[in-house]
Amino acid sequence: MIDNFALGLTHGLMLLAAWLLLRRPDLDRETPPPGRDTPQEREPRA
Repeated sequence: MIDNFALGLTHGLMLLAAWLLLRRPDLDRETPPPGRDTPQEREPRA
């Protein structure tokens, strides 16, 4: 039989991890990775 304490503890830790990940401020930011040109910086093609 699965121990209810172990089951509750692991699910509680997964909920805590998900909650902390969703609270991150950089989750809403869409900046390009370093080293990549943004569309405004590229020269138009001829």
